[in-house]
Amino acid sequence: MPTPLDPKTQSLIELFTSSGAPPLAQGTVEQGREQAAGLPLLLGDGPQVGEVNDVEIPGPDGPIPARIFRPEGTPIGTIVYLHGGGWVVGTLEAFDPLARLLTKESGCTVVLVDYRLAPEHRFPAALEDSWAALEWAAANETNGPLIVGGDSAGGNLAAVCAIRARDRGGPKLALQLLFHPVTDHDFETGSYQEHGENPLLSSEDMKWFWGHYVPSAEDRAHPEASPLRTDDLSNLAPAFVILAEHDVLRDEGKAYVERLKEAGVPVTVRHHEDQAHDFVIMVNFLPAADAAVSDVAGVIREVVAAQ
Repeated sequence: MPTPLDPKTQSLIELFTSSGAPPLAQGTVEQGREQAAGLPLLLGDGPQVGEVNDVEIPGPDGPIPARIFRPEGTPIGTIVYLHGGGWVVGTLEAFDPLARLLTKESGCTVVLVDYRLAPEHRFPAALEDSWAALEWAAANETNGPLIVGGDSAGGNLAAVCAIRARDRGGPKLALQLLFHPVTDHDFETGSYQEHGENPLLSSEDMKWFWGHYVPSAEDRAHPEASPLRTDDLSNLAPAFVILAEHDVLRDEGKAYVERLKEAGVPVTVRHHEDQAHDFVIMVNFLPAADAAVSDVAGVIREVVAAQ
């Protein structure tokens, strides 16, 4: 029998289902964005950090908004963080609490990137913005090692950026953080069958996201859309991967971990048996999220110390 959901996570699902909002896949993009934009009201403010600045990063099709969080004292490294939201929803404000906690716990500067969203900007627009932000950070944020990370769709972008960094001769990455990453477009995995009705992320939600970001079935098979389909995953930056048992993306995350291991990439995995998709972003609300951020911050400090 699978481990039951954490009671606090179950209460989040109940809060979500009692809100009266239509399921994501049954609503419009505008409705989905409006729902996602309410996340800060639930989470409250993140912790104080040394400094927070909104900037614009030069991008391939115009400036990319970003928010830079600096810790107290000298940063030990830089994390380029790519937020989740199915490439369709997500704002700097919604991920501000997570970025603040990650900054405080890790001692790193965090560059939170507001990449272009679909369907207005489809694949590979979000990836190109993410890559431009990573290159910019490598040139402009030079305190300590460089790390790329993200959750869900942001985990997808982070994984592909790590592959690009290898294939394009840099930037040099110390670590890739992949939280519940999207790695493929296969809706028939075991976890899709088991957890496809979960209101936090259903199978219909993921089909809706993919339909907006990469409508073409042929394009979805491209390794830069589905990194699990990359032929060679060797010589990539070490990975820290968070998976949740009650998540439609669980099995593709597991498959990516196995591919990385087979390719000789050092991988640290945290499989949370009592959690659902993207619990990590629910800092201040889910104790498990705060603990997960503290956990990853400890790994980051170890990696930086080793270098």
